[in-house]
Amino acid sequence: LEPEQIGEVLTWARALGFNALNVTHPCKRLVIPHLDELDEAAAALGAVNTVIFTSDLMVGHNTDAPGFATGFAEGLPGAEITNVVLLGAGGAGAAVGQALLYLGVDHLSVVDVDVDRAIVLSRELASRHPTARVDASAYDKLSVLLPGSDGVVHCTPTGMAEHPGLPFDATLLHPGLWVADIVYRPLNTALLNAARQVGCRTLDGGHMAVHQATTAFELITGITPDADRMSRHFRSIAA
Repeated sequence: LEPEQIGEVLTWARALGFNALNVTHPCKRLVIPHLDELDEAAAALGAVNTVIFTSDLMVGHNTDAPGFATGFAEGLPGAEITNVVLLGAGGAGAAVGQALLYLGVDHLSVVDVDVDRAIVLSRELASRHPTARVDASAYDKLSVLLPGSDGVVHCTPTGMAEHPGLPFDATLLHPGLWVADIVYRPLNTALLNAARQVGCRTLDGGHMAVHQATTAFELITGITPDADRMSRHFRSIAA
């Protein structure tokens, strides 16, 4: 199936009796025109990762932002967040940017191969977080940005099992930089392996994957799941 067929998938899922769907790359924005309503977070971010079927409506939610924020606090406690680079301005990048600013990042640089997309996201984030400095940069500016940054969060498909490789030159990594990757299949991406080799603190995508799921599970079922148990199970099958 092509990503643009997500509307058909929604129709089939509802007809087959599903209560909800969890939506991932590359459909987090494509799904929106097919929905009846968006919650506040999904509307603000322009991205949906959870769709709830009510008796007569399809409602979009976004649990990625709280999922990343919880995972970051769990996996990188005490990390310096004065200057952070966000790599990728798609649906996941929008949620992660929101989470980073919620966590207290002072200066967020949004980088994307599509500079216009980075500019749009930086303006959206800045409008919601007026006390922070949010700007956009071109991909080739990473060589200038990363040496003076506290951390970088990678939010593009590069590194996935289907898209292997590094999102940028590993020589830009340095021990004073923490590196977070939202890719979770595989958990140990080429980026994280390279970062560990130079002494960076790292955060794998399993943290966000689990914590967005715990929030989604509670939305769907009304039951608060055991996040630690879910994390152990997830890592046993994703390693």
